[in-house]
Formats: sequence, C-alpha cells, structure tokens
Amino acid sequence: MLFNSYYFIFLFFPFALAGYYLLNYVNRYRTANIFLIGMSLWFYGYFNVSYLLIICNSIIANFLIAKAMEYFSEKPSVKKAILFLGICANIAVIFYFKYFDFFLENINALFHRSFELKHILLPLGISFFTFQQLSYLVDSYRGETKDYSFDEYALFVSFFPQLIAGPIVLHNETIPQFRKPENRKMNYVNFSKGMYIFALGLFKKVIIADTFGKTADYGFLIVPSLNTLEAFLVSLCYMFQLYFDFSGYCDMAIGISAMFNIDLPQNFNSPYKADSITDFWDRWHMSLTRFLRTYIYFPLGGNRKGRIRTYVNIMAVFLVSGIWHGANWTFILWGALHGVLNCLNRLFHRQWSKLCKPVRWGATFLAVDFLWIIFRADNIGTAGSYFKQLFAFTGFQIREELLSGFRLEEFAYLEEKLPPLSCLTTHLRGFYLWFFLLAAFIIVLFFKNSRELDFKPTAGTSFITVVCMLWSVLSLAGISAFLYFNF
Repeated sequence: MLFNSYYFIFLFFPFALAGYYLLNYVNRYRTANIFLIGMSLWFYGYFNVSYLLIICNSIIANFLIAKAMEYFSEKPSVKKAILFLGICANIAVIFYFKYFDFFLENINALFHRSFELKHILLPLGISFFTFQQLSYLVDSYRGETKDYSFDEYALFVSFFPQLIAGPIVLHNETIPQFRKPENRKMNYVNFSKGMYIFALGLFKKVIIADTFGKTADYGFLIVPSLNTLEAFLVSLCYMFQLYFDFSGYCDMAIGISAMFNIDLPQNFNSPYKADSITDFWDRWHMSLTRFLRTYIYFPLGGNRKGRIRTYVNIMAVFLVSGIWHGANWTFILWGALHGVLNCLNRLFHRQWSKLCKPVRWGATFLAVDFLWIIFRADNIGTAGSYFKQLFAFTGFQIREELLSGFRLEEFAYLEEKLPPLSCLTTHLRGFYLWFFLLAAFIIVLFFKNSRELDFKPTAGTSFITVVCMLWSVLSLAGISAFLYFNF
C-alpha cells in the first residue's frame, strides 16, 4: 500500500486511527497493540499476500532468538553462539531474496557456467525490517531488551509508517512511547502537526518528485543520444527526484506517526546543504548511517586502531551501504566511491576546512550529483556511457520530450486565466523546467526541514495543509511507488 494513494488516505488510515484510539479509549491497550499490528500487516500484505509469510516468520523467529539469549544469559558462550546464528540466519534471508540471482549471474559470467536464475520476487522493505531486527538481537545480547512482550516487539518491527522505507528505528525509541498512557489518547496538537507534515510530504512526492521523475526516467532511457546539457539536466532531475521522493516519504512517515503520538527519529536533515561528503552522510538516511556506524564501524574498531585501520573500516561501512541498496555492481561502485571520498575528506580535513563555504558546498553537490548517476544507471556500462555524454560537449539544445514532463495540467489552466504567463512560456522555451529547478534549489538550500519547523496550529498552517492535500490528491491519477521501496 502506498501513502500516496486514495485507498490509504480515504480508507486505510482513517480506519487505523479510529480503531486504535477507540480501543485505547475503552482501556483495551493490548488489543489496541494487536489491532495496530494487524493493520500494519494489512498495509504490508496489500502489495503481495505472500510477503506476510516472510515478515511474520521473521518477527517470530527473531523474537524467539532474543528470548533464547535471555534464557542462556548465564552462559556467555551459548549466548554468543545464538547471536551468531541469529545474525547469520537474517543475513541468509536477505541474501536469498535480494542477492541470490546476482550471485548466480556473476558465477555464470566468471566461470562460464549456466546456472538457472531463480527470478526471486524481492519482498518490499526486507532490508529495513531485517536491519531493525538485527539491531534488536545485538541489543538483546547486551541485555537491554528483557521485558518486552511479543506484541510490543511485533509492533516495533511492523509499525506501518516506518515499515517499508524506514527510518530504521531502535526498540528503545518506539516501544516506550507506545507504553505511555498519555500517548494512547488523541492529542490534537500532535494530530494537526502530523497532518501538516504529512501534507507537505505528499506534496513533495506527488507534485515535485514525480514531476522530476518523468524527465529523469526518460533521460536514462536514451543515454547514448543525450547531449552535454541534457545529460547534466537529467542528472539534476534525478538528484531532485530522489531528494523529494525520500524527503516526502520521511515527512509522511513522521506525520502519520505524530497522529499516533509517536515521534520517529530524524532520517533526513537537508542533505543538499552539506559542505562535505561526511556532512552529507550525517544528513542523508541518518538511521542507516547510525546503524552502520553502531553495528559495523564501531565493532570493527572505529578510529581507535590507527589511521590505516580507520580507512579500512570506513571503506567496509560504505561497501556494506552500497550492497544494502541493491544487487548491482553500480551500487557497490557507488558505495566504494563514497567510501573513498569520505577517507579523502578525513585525510585532508584541515585543507578542506580552509576553503570558503560556497566552494565546499559546490564541490560536494557536484560529487553527490555525479555519484547519483552511477546509483541510477542500470549497469556500469550505462554509467560509463552517461559520463561520456556528459563530458563530450556535444550540444546544448534540449529536446522537447525532456521538457514536456514539467507542463502540468494545472499550469495549462493557469495559462488560460493569466495571459502574461502564457506569453512568458511561449517566449521562454523550457520555462517550467527552469522554474522547477530554481524552486528545488531554493527549497533544499533555504527552507527548514520538518524537524526544524516551529509548528503552531494557525490559519496559515491550516491553509498550507489544505492546499497541499487538495493539489496532491487531485494529482494522484498517476500513482508511483517511492524509490526507496526498491531497497
């Protein structure tokens, strides 16, 4: 089920809210938990009913593994062995569903074999809920999760706002919030704030991200024929598509959770304001960065074992990040190059900090933009072809197909009512493309993100909420999935 769908907005979500608060109102707290788990599984199984078997087995198995470690708490060697087996089992599940065909493809290519590919259907969000449970197992090994009931654990894993595309939450961030009696009553300030943030996120996804996505998708289909200007513009369009798509999802997840009186951890902190590659990773997909730092970088030794070992650990983290995003050499290369840039940033930190901030920002922005090309390309060859076109300086005309995606029906209506606008678009070719790019730059560089907003339920915020909701809902005819659903 998608947040940006009529089914979710007008049926599922109102029913989930009403049922949860009604059960809490009559003091059926555990029943309310079970109801919300059931709604979350409905949300997840709506994509494919067979997914339910995977997530339910995963939840049950990991809860039992955690309880087994608790049972053998006085036997450290047994407890460690259980943790090791639990980690291996979870990684094996991800490997089978996400990487098995990729592994066979490379075995066939390397050893000239002909193993038949399984064409396994990737369960949505498997990387997210598996990493979340891996963190729980490690924390259970440390003795930090002893008193959670099964329904609390299942709700922690399956809570639908963060189930498919994060953030990757920790048990101590959500379960204590569900336990608070005051959080089980409707809070109208939280509800209005949640509606406001949800509306902003929906607008980012439906109106901004999907509009950029039309040009980005078309551009990556015709890579060999792109000229230099087109290649650069298409890369910017994908860069902004990914930004507003992920930012929109994060806002909607935060907004939905706020209406349940649950405060999710920040996962997106204006990453295109970053003035270094390390700053970018402190702002982009923050919960994944935290997971990799806490459960991979620190256990490997972090920066405590010398400079060379620190760089090795950084590279290991970013290779895992690349592999986590998908079974393709493009993701591995993307992760490796981000690792190299992070190492260089650390090595030359003093010299880098002496540069003026606009130079640091510009270099970081271009580096991220160019690496997103590799991330988006279907394969390494396509990425290489893209860079060839980008630096070939072959032309500076923009074909009509790349411009047409920005001519929304709403704009056509405005042109009929506002003759000066019609005159402007007639004489300035690609007006809406340049308008969207300028607006996107202004938003990502100068606007506050949802965490920075000092929200107050005023007439102004109500107006913005209504406008964003109406415009977005009226534009839902072409529903599209969030990009991070693929990971």
